[in-house]
Amino acid sequence: MRELAQRVRSRRERAALGVSEAARQAGVSRRTWTEVEAGRANPSILVLLGIADALGETPADLLDGLGRGRHRERLALVGLRGAGKSSVGRALARRLECPFLELDEHVEALAGMPLSEVFALHGAGAFHRYEAEALERVLGSGERVVLATGGSIVDAPGTFQRLRETCRTVWLKASPAEHFRRVIEQGDRRPMANRPRAMEELEQLLASRAEAYAACDLAIDTDGRSPEEIAADVLAAAGDESAR
Repeated sequence: MRELAQRVRSRRERAALGVSEAARQAGVSRRTWTEVEAGRANPSILVLLGIADALGETPADLLDGLGRGRHRERLALVGLRGAGKSSVGRALARRLECPFLELDEHVEALAGMPLSEVFALHGAGAFHRYEAEALERVLGSGERVVLATGGSIVDAPGTFQRLRETCRTVWLKASPAEHFRRVIEQGDRRPMANRPRAMEELEQLLASRAEAYAACDLAIDTDGRSPEEIAADVLAAAGDESAR
């Protein structure tokens, strides 16, 4: 409503119309127009048609893009394990001076157990149910946050769609070799444990999810780059002032 109010007011001023004349041409009361420009009115379709007509525009012109700015304040990082979501997320949060959250940690808090036990005891379906609830809790906690998601969030289409509707989503891209190297450097030997085809499996997993990851708002290549460099690129691509 505030965005619509600002748009109506700026377009009326650009058209050199006073409030009274604009209201007359729109076929609405002066009070109604004033309430719209104040962001206090939720105009009906008929009122919106009249306002648009008075401004020489269509309702689509007035409404186009409204609400998209709301999720600019939330950045959600997406990608496979080893993409750098945690390190880049912390760098982004420092620059933006906002909280950094890991969705998997919220899943563990909801489930009351580590992720490994969630999968072992209840399976992937239960994990994704917890994940969906955890996302809603994060969304309800505030408008400004950097969120690192689990690599498999794209395997839950409804949750991934919800993420994309409410956050600026960023795919942190890396080659399979880079993913593998980073995980090993973090001290996690699980990808290699009793898995002679670990690299081949990683390549297949990345290929199977690439199309879904590509639906993110932004895609940033991360191979051979520091978290700070990647964070700067994310902010520049997102058009954030703090990147300048």
